[in-house]
Amino acid sequence: MPAHDDSLLLALSPLDGRYAGKVDALRPIFSEYGLIQARVKVEVEWLLALANEPGIVELAPFSAAATARLRALADELTVKDAARVKEIERTTNHDVKAVEYLIKERLKDDGELGPALEFVHFACTSEDINNLSYALMLSQARRQVLLPKLDELTERLRTMAHEYAALPMLSRTHGQTASPTTVGKEIANVVARLRRQREVLAALPMPGKINGAVGNYNAHVAAYPEVDWPAFSQRFVESLGLHWQAYTTQIEPHDGIAEICDAQRRIDTILLDLCRDVWGYISLGYFKQSVKAGEVGSSTMPHKVNPIDFENAEGNFGIANALFEHFAAKLPVSRWQRDLTDSTVLRALGTAFGHALIGFDALSRGLGKLSANPERLAADLDGAWEVLAEAVQTVMRRHGLPNPYEQLKALTRGHGITEQSMREFIATLDLPDDARQRLLRMTPGSYIGLAEKLAREI
Repeated sequence: MPAHDDSLLLALSPLDGRYAGKVDALRPIFSEYGLIQARVKVEVEWLLALANEPGIVELAPFSAAATARLRALADELTVKDAARVKEIERTTNHDVKAVEYLIKERLKDDGELGPALEFVHFACTSEDINNLSYALMLSQARRQVLLPKLDELTERLRTMAHEYAALPMLSRTHGQTASPTTVGKEIANVVARLRRQREVLAALPMPGKINGAVGNYNAHVAAYPEVDWPAFSQRFVESLGLHWQAYTTQIEPHDGIAEICDAQRRIDTILLDLCRDVWGYISLGYFKQSVKAGEVGSSTMPHKVNPIDFENAEGNFGIANALFEHFAAKLPVSRWQRDLTDSTVLRALGTAFGHALIGFDALSRGLGKLSANPERLAADLDGAWEVLAEAVQTVMRRHGLPNPYEQLKALTRGHGITEQSMREFIATLDLPDDARQRLLRMTPGSYIGLAEKLAREI
């Protein structure tokens, strides 16, 4: 086998090569080891639930010690244990059946648990185990990785919004000079959007089902007709911290996974939008980037400090969203009562979240290098006196002056407006003196409305 560092060079996916260290938080969750561990957990908890159901008289409740031993199979599952599952799978050619056989292998010599072997995977189809496993994995990733990363990034942006709340900046609607804003207010807009999507992502239920081969409890009822299986199923699914899905075919319909993918995609899109805007502001000189000793911006142009972190983030958010879009469109679709197209697709969930995580990391790193350039911001504002036309014509409207929009349009559109020409025009207006003086004192840099207040209140 090649040495560890060399093996990274041979990785097919950059998530397991170049970026391996950046996605370590997701590796225990979405790796095949993570999937196997989740499957063992579901199988173990199902066996415990069956043992505690009074109607299943052939299976008595386990002692506390036996229960602990059983749960330890999942909680203490090692990579070596998962490798044993893969070894069994080479014979069974069925990944879930291999998990069932591993559990039976570990219990067969246990004096109390051994007699319960045939209740492992009782009345289950593989999808009963799989859908709950993926639901647990997604719930864990959302709780332990995605929301904390989003909160960390949102707080960084909020801090920047406050820091630059009063720093004026020329807006550019349609790429043209427009009413000024502040750097902080533009960042506050992103914070507000992220907070809304964060609420959506955090609140989405994670559905799960355990109801047999085609969703009708056929085998369950055949074995134990007196048990209220829907109620039992609901209790079990909810005991895992999931939302019970009452009506399904063989598979849980994956609408919940699609919803999470769509929510994460919207978050990524907001951040991708931010990356492009910051890239543009760096290009305009509104932001400077700190230089790290030894870094090369360009292989041929020594002066360059490229916005590589924002470009890296944008690219990774794009890859993630392409996958999330496919998941959301494909996973809720299944032929008749079941096909296996979802099986291979679900295995790529970690890839999408991995690229999103790299995007978060690159964006955060890039934001940490930024500092505003007040001189460049002021220079653009001082060269754009035409943006005061909005303020002037609006005040003219208030005081009943004729054709204010048309007058300002004739003055400003297609002409170079200077401080002098704007003030000369204002001086000719038949306005109350206080209104005229207020307009004469106004500059592009002071015409920011409530931008500072709004930025500080985020």
